[in-house]
Amino acid sequence: MLMLIYWSFIFILFFSGVLVFVLNCKHLLVMLLSLEFMVLSLFLYLFIYLNLINYESFFSVMYLTFCVCEGALGLSILVSLIRTYGNDYFNSFSVLQC
Repeated sequence: MLMLIYWSFIFILFFSGVLVFVLNCKHLLVMLLSLEFMVLSLFLYLFIYLNLINYESFFSVMYLTFCVCEGALGLSILVSLIRTYGNDYFNSFSVLQC
């Protein structure tokens, strides 16, 4: 019963991150934070699942390393967009412009 509560809590965390990602698409920073929230909920899911089957946690450390790299790339894109356009609104910049 306790594991069912854990799984349902993780799924609620993940889908709340998806909901924020879908509904708040005005600022890039909010979208990056919701993506990191989804990544951390998936990390929690992976960590609990690997401990449940008595598997080593090396894969979860590798996953966390890739997540940190993804977060650093997102922040660098955010900084470059703020320096170029002055804000992080999606409607103020276009991908088609050079």
